Formats: sequence, C-alpha cells, structure tokens
Amino acid sequence: MSFRKFIRQAGESGDLIKIDRPVSTSYELANVAHALDGRPVLFENIVEHPGWRVCAGPCSDRRYFSMDLGINVDELLPYLARALTQPKLPPLVNHGPCQEVVLEDFNLYDLPILLHLPQDAGYYVASNVAIIKDPDLGRNMCYHRLLRLDERRFAARIVERRGTATALSKTDGDLPIAICIGVSLATHLAASMSPPPGIDELSVAHALSPTPLVKCLTIDLEVPADAEIVLEGRITRQSVSEGPFMDLTETMDIIRQQPVIEIDLITHRRDPIFHALLPGGLEHKLLMGMPREPTIFAEVNKDVICTGAIITPGGASWLHAIVQIDKRGPEDSKKAIEAAFRGHGSLKHVWVVDTDIDIYDPTAVEWAMATRFQADRDLIIYPDQPGSSLDPSGTHIPGKKSRTAKMGLDCTIPWGADAEKFQKGQYALVDLDNYIRSPDK
Repeated sequence: MSFRKFIRQAGESGDLIKIDRPVSTSYELANVAHALDGRPVLFENIVEHPGWRVCAGPCSDRRYFSMDLGINVDELLPYLARALTQPKLPPLVNHGPCQEVVLEDFNLYDLPILLHLPQDAGYYVASNVAIIKDPDLGRNMCYHRLLRLDERRFAARIVERRGTATALSKTDGDLPIAICIGVSLATHLAASMSPPPGIDELSVAHALSPTPLVKCLTIDLEVPADAEIVLEGRITRQSVSEGPFMDLTETMDIIRQQPVIEIDLITHRRDPIFHALLPGGLEHKLLMGMPREPTIFAEVNKDVICTGAIITPGGASWLHAIVQIDKRGPEDSKKAIEAAFRGHGSLKHVWVVDTDIDIYDPTAVEWAMATRFQADRDLIIYPDQPGSSLDPSGTHIPGKKSRTAKMGLDCTIPWGADAEKFQKGQYALVDLDNYIRSPDK
C-alpha cells in the first residue's frame, strides 16, 4: 500500500501518534520523534512549512511491515526471500499521484528537511530512495543521504563500488537521478535489499506489494506512482565536503568529498507528507538490517539447512547476525558461518544456534553460548577481512575498502555429544486462575 495508506491504517489500528502543536524542523521534530522511536508519528503543524505534514517512524517495527504487507511477522523472512528470487516487473501507468503538483520554479528551503543534531553538517534528507540507470545493468534503486547546500543543490553520500558509483564511472557527464520521498514500505524494503547486479529493485518491490510506476517528466527514469515527493535531477561531476552526520552505529560519520546533485524539477502529491527518517533510530536500523536477512538465509541454505536468520539491533542492525540451523553434520556450523559472511559482506560477528533456540530472544542466544560454546573449539576468527565503513573500530583508508577482523561463534550442541545433556528442563503449564484470586473475587 502507499505511504499515506499505511499512515491511515496505522491510525485505524491505534499505532499512529498525531501531534498538532507547532514543531520546528530545527532539532525539535527530530528530538520528539526520537522520544517516540518505535511508533509512527504524524506531525501536522510544521512551524517553518505551513501546509506540509511530516511522518516519522513508519518503518520502526517489524510489525508495521507485516501490517503493510498483510502477513504475519514470522512470515517476513520467507516472504522477502521469495520476492528477491522471484521479482515481478511493475506496470507503467500514464499518470501518478506523485505528479499532481509540478514545480519548475522551486526552492529546496521550502521542503521540511530536518536538522537532526548539533554535530551535523546541516539539514539532511535521510528517508529518500534514489533511482538511476546503469548503462549496462539497467535500473537501480538505493539510498543516499542528502545534505542541502542551497536552493537547488544537495551533496550526496555515494558509497564507493556500489550501484550508483559504478554507474557514474561508466557515464560521461551528469547522471540522471530521481529522488523519491514518502514511498511505500515495500519500496523501502526493496531499496534496502541489495539484490545481485542487474536485478531491478522496483521489480522486487512489486513482488512484495503492487508498485505501479510513472515516467519522470524531465529525465528517462521511472518512479513509484504513489510517492509523496519526487525530485528530478542530475548527479554532477562537482564535489564538495559532506558530513559529519550520525550513521547507523549512532556515531558520527566522517567528512568526505562527495558529488553534488542539481535538482531541475519537483513534483508531489496534493497535501504532501514528508517522510523523516531518524539517523541511528529504529527505522534506520530495521531498513538497513532486516533486508539483509533473506540474503544470509539464502546463502546459508546453499550449504546447510537454515531455519532462520536475524540481524540484531545490538550490532547496530548491520554488524551482528544470529543464524539458526538444523545441524546434520559436524561441519555444518562452520559452513553456516562462512556462508553468512558471504550473504552479508559487512557482517562482523555471527552466532550459529540450534533450532531449539529463539533467535529473537537475546537471552536465549546468550544461554546457548554459555552452555554449548567453548572458545578453544568453537570460535573461528578471520583476520584482516573486507569490512564495513560504518564500523568505527575498523581500518579506514580513503579510496580503499574498509578492513576488519571477523568472528563466528558455534553455539550449537557439539556433534556426537549426548543431546539431552544440553536441553533445558521443562516445567508443566498450569492455570494460575486456580491458584491466585483476583482482587474482585
């Protein structure tokens, strides 16, 4: 469903919080949204931008994705994995709500872009999905945080050796780009999933939920027809300083020389709703981490029987994973560890557990480590590996891939051991109403 349909549904379910008192985009809105992190919040009175509404937190809980997609929470992983392997080409429509209002004469200062933290370089858009076309691989959708520079320009953080950077390296002159704000939860998931090169993320989005597209008006790109706002522009060959800005790990990212994007046209829906994503918040973490779970799940299943995979919030929803396997041989845990690192290249630490361990319960995983793991036998260390630029403890040299040490922990029952020795005792269930009287009885 569209971004605003989800907001309406969240209101009907009682999950949406509405705030109608005046709120400023300079720090205040971010601070209030942070205090309510985990709930969708609709700000209906923006001090500097009358007529605009801002929504924060629509992607801040797995339950909201299941609500939007019409499935149970425990069905999300196989559902995402299926969409990744069975994308569906979205239809192209002649007209879309995202083009109800067309602005050739505009000013980026008229958009309710947030200033999040005193340490930030300025006002940032963190919620957008960007669409470009690679000359060889075709359409690509991803995320680029955007620092507003002036009335028509942004500085964009473009990660090296990823889709947009690769397309830029193949292109002479400017690279057309469409920046979409206020897209469906399915589109956000697809933009986060990083399928193999040549797989169209918008087709993954359409496999998750109907995602019709409409042609941009000034560039040869297609965008979700029900997006709230679309900025049509070009990635230029100019570069400026970008950063600092708080990243996924809740630490401040460094200053880099990054490309400048020039905006040529803005289109939006009537009565538009701006999506404000908090850097380092639950929404940021889930959109980064959860879409990596299907790739880990699929890769591990190539070698062993994988029954679950989760990226953990304690690992900044990027650096840590728990993998659950149905162990059938002495080497299965090691195979699962190696496959998990292939499934998510930025992964730093991975725990492998048996099927009796609830991977969504950190206490259960820690219990498995405490009772089934021996460091001299079950710890695997991989020194000096390609790592994540988001890890402040890694080695980062400008222009080169970040490096880190990686670790896998086999927290499964040792192969050949007496399994009963490693099982928890189980108390029988009782009906407490038979033993405890309520105060009114």
